[in-house]
Amino acid sequence: MEALGLPSLNSLTISRSNFHVQNVFKISKRVAQHWSSSELSSLKLRPFYYSSSELSSPKLRPSCRTHLLHCSTTRMQADGEDYELKQMRDMAAARKRWEALVREEKVKVLMPREAGYAIQLSNKTLLDVRPSTERKKAWVKGSTWIPIFDVDTKFDVGTLLTKITNFTMGGWWSGVPTLSYNNQFLSKVAENYTKDTDLIVACQKGLRSLAACEILYNAGYTNLFWMQGGLEAAEEEDLVTEGPQPLKFAGIGGVSEFLGFTDQQRDAASREGWGYRLVFSARLVGIFIVADALFLGAQQVGHYLQDIRSH
Repeated sequence: MEALGLPSLNSLTISRSNFHVQNVFKISKRVAQHWSSSELSSLKLRPFYYSSSELSSPKLRPSCRTHLLHCSTTRMQADGEDYELKQMRDMAAARKRWEALVREEKVKVLMPREAGYAIQLSNKTLLDVRPSTERKKAWVKGSTWIPIFDVDTKFDVGTLLTKITNFTMGGWWSGVPTLSYNNQFLSKVAENYTKDTDLIVACQKGLRSLAACEILYNAGYTNLFWMQGGLEAAEEEDLVTEGPQPLKFAGIGGVSEFLGFTDQQRDAASREGWGYRLVFSARLVGIFIVADALFLGAQQVGHYLQDIRSH
């Protein structure tokens, strides 16, 4: 911390440090599942143990086909539960490693305001590890962007299955795309910085940056500073920013953003007043009108087709 021109972390009480660590890692089961499925690994569903042609074979009695289908479905559910347990175990193991890094001060902790002071007064480097979808909305002026995870642009069968799963399990609502690990992350950092460089590592919410800190520390980087809470925790006066949107809005998207149902937008609405809320209310009304029009149109088409068949 002295290297950043800030008070030493030793001046912080142990209770406060423990509070920071515990506060960061109160991750719900749903968040842990989302993190694992979209970034730590890809979702792979095992095929049915019997094909549809085998199940429909005349050699199998109906009761036998029903039994085999039930067994296949049960096995798939068991596989899904095993996968879920594995993801939870992986997340728990990662959490313990990250807690140890912070507790042993191998990775130093900075609040967004402290990071802002360090960047402005000591010209320290902010390493932005967010994906491109968040970076293009808002960024810290002068920061270096090297994503640890970025949007998966491959179109093989496994990737398409992962994208479909991500979309159906909440991606349509949150707007979070399917991400994959950036294999050039370490090499890109090495191209720009030596291993004794002071690096303030930040992402949107604080999890990806902590994973990046672990990777960098294991690669030999010795002066790592983690921005707790991520860029989303920063107030407007904490950091000098650029981009079309506020930093707090960089991590939202999908239908929830369109309708103004995110926490960030609710906070903004409480400050901006009715004018801000009116925009999203109009969008919601518009969706109901369009849905109603489509429903009525489908009914009319159905009646028309029925009339044609009757003549």
